[in-house]
Amino acid sequence: MLKAKTRWNVLPVDEGKAATIASSLKLPELLAKLLVSRGIDTPEDAEHFLFDGSDHLYDPFLMDGMDVTVKRIHKAISDKEKILVFGDYDADGVSSTSVMVFTLKELQADFDYYIPNRFTEGYGPNENALRWAKEEGFQLIITVDTGISAVHEAQVAKELGLDFIVTDHHEPPPVLPDAYSIINPKKPGCPYPFKGLAGVGVAFKVSHALLGRAPLKLLDIAAIGTIADLVPLIGENRILAREGIKALKQTDKPGLKALLKVADLHDKDLNAEHIGFAIGPRVNAAGRLDSAIPAVELFTTDDHEEAKLLAEEIDQMNKSRQTIVNEMTKEAIDVVESNFPLEENRVLVVAKEDWNPGVIGIVASRLVEKFYRPTIVLSIDQEKGVAKGSARSIEGFDMFENLSTCRDILPHFGGHPMAAGMTLAIDDVDELRERLNRLAFEKLAEEDLKPITQVDIECRLEDITIETIEQMNKLAPFGVSNPVPRVLLKDMQIREMKKIGSQSNHLKLQFTDGQAVLDTIGFQKGDLMDEMTYHSTVSAVGELSINEWNGYRKPQLMIHDMAVNEWQLFDFRGIRDVKKRIHDIPEEKAVYIAFREESLERFGLHEWKGRVIMPQSNKEAAFEGKYVIFLDVPNTKEELDCLLENTAVPERTYVVFHQDNDHFFSTIPSRDHFSWYYKFLYKRKTFNLQKNGNELARLKGWSAETIQFMSRVFFELEFVTIKDGVIYLNDHPKKKDLQESNAYRRKLEQVEIENELVYSSYNDLKNWFKNKHACKMKQEV
Repeated sequence: MLKAKTRWNVLPVDEGKAATIASSLKLPELLAKLLVSRGIDTPEDAEHFLFDGSDHLYDPFLMDGMDVTVKRIHKAISDKEKILVFGDYDADGVSSTSVMVFTLKELQADFDYYIPNRFTEGYGPNENALRWAKEEGFQLIITVDTGISAVHEAQVAKELGLDFIVTDHHEPPPVLPDAYSIINPKKPGCPYPFKGLAGVGVAFKVSHALLGRAPLKLLDIAAIGTIADLVPLIGENRILAREGIKALKQTDKPGLKALLKVADLHDKDLNAEHIGFAIGPRVNAAGRLDSAIPAVELFTTDDHEEAKLLAEEIDQMNKSRQTIVNEMTKEAIDVVESNFPLEENRVLVVAKEDWNPGVIGIVASRLVEKFYRPTIVLSIDQEKGVAKGSARSIEGFDMFENLSTCRDILPHFGGHPMAAGMTLAIDDVDELRERLNRLAFEKLAEEDLKPITQVDIECRLEDITIETIEQMNKLAPFGVSNPVPRVLLKDMQIREMKKIGSQSNHLKLQFTDGQAVLDTIGFQKGDLMDEMTYHSTVSAVGELSINEWNGYRKPQLMIHDMAVNEWQLFDFRGIRDVKKRIHDIPEEKAVYIAFREESLERFGLHEWKGRVIMPQSNKEAAFEGKYVIFLDVPNTKEELDCLLENTAVPERTYVVFHQDNDHFFSTIPSRDHFSWYYKFLYKRKTFNLQKNGNELARLKGWSAETIQFMSRVFFELEFVTIKDGVIYLNDHPKKKDLQESNAYRRKLEQVEIENELVYSSYNDLKNWFKNKHACKMKQEV
């Protein structure tokens, strides 16, 4: 067996609904099934999902408080009031701020923007910044991508005579700020049809309302914030992302063009993955390491030279960020492995002084990937007595909901079901860990701690064509709630298998069902080659793509996970590096079988003697869930049969079956051989075997071993007596069959054993074991 690393959840598909969609919209059946598996199960919904453009955006005035907000902003503009846009330091915050900058600039407002410093001010509006704004003459504050939890700050603003407008998309707390107005589709009672907008999506709607038209020139910025913030790419987000990617491909904004160039995307066919993994991290890097202001300047500048310098500065910040993240991740993993046993911790809360608070969210994500536990990473500030952290969660554990039960020790926190940020007193860190673990042990079963891979559809090889994959790509842009389709291929035969890459760390396979063939690639999965055999049937989950090389296009599968759901036989008979190969088998899984003591020395296993089963020692063997390695050939069939009959079927069997003497290839004397030799002895009466045995063997063209063997058989049958190497013929011996000789029977048995175990073909040996397993299972029934 090869166990899958994740739980495969194949999404159900209503075949009838899929057929209706395919027929109504003239879509391929596979595409229709994928839509239905994602909950898009009517022709109307499918048409909206696939074809809606920017002309299908909702009326921004459906959002509660929009009319009041727009009137107040327009009044501020007409009265020449100073407006301050208060943003956030991540990619969504930068994008939201930039949308408002372009909008207010077009409306000729008197405005400026303010991005708090992550390290000195923390997240969200703060009292000092509001007092500064008052001193600078600002009269209206507009938050973007922040503010929904700013209860104290809204009160301060009111006391200072500042009108405080909140535009945000985060989960509202039980008590809302007493603001002039609040724009948030998640606000209780808000009738807006789509609740999943990012901060930039909300800012885009405010811009739409202020301008009286959708600000299509800002779609490129809206796409960056929407995709980078990992909001669901469905509904309006899908429109903003899809149309925004198109706009970004042909953007005229100097900053975005420069950013695409440093990310080596200026001549690429852009998709959501490019934004999520190349553009977003660079924009985030500015706010993670220092100030996010250069990122806003980059987005909003109209100077090409300034754009180039800013893009290069941000790109360099991103490289520094990567180094810091790698170092912190290693430290955090060490903290977990040294202090928090996984069996006792279903939530990981790790903290350390001087960890960079700008990247702790990324480190938390890395820990979730490694340990698959809800994780909080905290940076401790001893001087202030606080710990500042970021949380990332797993399916089944709503981080925002569970943190909400700890509000008494979390003076500042906010977020989503899968991610959150917080600040708390250092003395409360242990209490937070204890509380969250108690909740996790109540809500998460052991099975929940194994990652889930959602599988959209099971495919046959004949279904996978270039045309099929191109149709599936109509579901793009892909992201949260609309991931790249994953397909399941079951019980494939392996036609070709090899490790590739400079470090042999990738796996290349060819699958076949006996007719069609499909190339597959598994990045960072090279080690799996040692856990499969060519003769196994393999199931795999992955993403379909089109491989283009030298002008030739063909389908391929990018493997995410693999499984072999049957017992596997690994044939190590006669291989050159067998000692290394058996030592590479995981210690916790390996059970070694040796029928001879000398095999321990031969294979360097004396130190592992406690894990070696020697059947003659009567040591109990437990094979269930284990990898069993047969080092040498049994002395008798009974010895091996007894072992297999009294143990469970293992996950895998490795056969070395080393033997010092090849009985199969040595001469087996026939009855004519025995007859001639007896007549020879009868005539001679005595024969000096030690002195003349080799000469007789040469004369007859036999081996010396043959003469020795027949002499031993005659001795056991009491036909002769052997003394000091001389054979004496016994008078009047009883008539006996050759089978009555133990030596003769053992010789035949060893030949048969070697024939079945050592010199048989792989398939014959696998069938031999399967028959033994079948007998075992019948006995158990």
